[in-house]
Amino acid sequence: MPARLGGVSVPVLLSSSSVFPEPTAAAFELAAKLGYDGVEVMVWTDAVSQDADALRGLSKHYGVPVRSVHAPCLLVTQRVWSSDPTVRLRRSAELAEAVGAATVVVHPPFSWQREYARGFSALLDLLGGAHPRLRFAVENMFPVRMARRELVPYTPGWDPTQSGYDAYTLDLSHCAASRADALAMADKMGDGLAHLHLGDGNDRGRDEHLVPGRGSQPCAELLRSLPGRGFTGTIAVEVSTRRAVSRAEREADLAESLRFARRHLADAPTSAQPTESTGGRSAAS
Repeated sequence: MPARLGGVSVPVLLSSSSVFPEPTAAAFELAAKLGYDGVEVMVWTDAVSQDADALRGLSKHYGVPVRSVHAPCLLVTQRVWSSDPTVRLRRSAELAEAVGAATVVVHPPFSWQREYARGFSALLDLLGGAHPRLRFAVENMFPVRMARRELVPYTPGWDPTQSGYDAYTLDLSHCAASRADALAMADKMGDGLAHLHLGDGNDRGRDEHLVPGRGSQPCAELLRSLPGRGFTGTIAVEVSTRRAVSRAEREADLAESLRFARRHLADAPTSAQPTESTGGRSAAS
């Protein structure tokens, strides 16, 4: 059952990226087996992740809803559906609508996507009008460090609050990779915080997506702070299990992640006062 924060149910989802290199279908199987409240579908080269009918079939078979869709924004998914990122985001919205998800996770534009970047905010507004039940939650990213150099491959940067959007996804592993304060980032996102990618990391400048509690990020503190933030969104466990030596080890990591989320959500004070924040788009404008 979803955890309750001040009377509001907060679903804990399993991101299909957390079962890689197993296919999308395995995320539904494991989510059902372990007791997750739903799935976040990472759209990638697996054809099932791109197919609304297939996803609805898996959802019905396992009794696990799709609650969020992650648009194909990774370097390895630049040819999924189309080489045009505008088309990919539009199709992600259509997929989310078709499967009954409420959130579309999207990354800031890459620096070489100049035309897409120029029209990104307007595109989000347009899609929001066309799909009023969806929230397009822009995710915080991180700089890339190579040969003692730091490169920012996003426009205008890796921190979406600097531009200001209506909704955000807060990724704790990305906070570790950018050496950003996750609690301060949540404060900046304010009431625009719509979705959380729960994973951990250390201050090594790398995107690690560790099981929560195995790194240095304030995962527990952030979960316990959600009532005071007025959070009504969803949480997706996004951890890397690609080095698991067996299905049993992968299951154990995902079960531990779910227990961590539910334990600290349950520990959240129901009488917490709202944190000071600057809100969504208007705060950064």
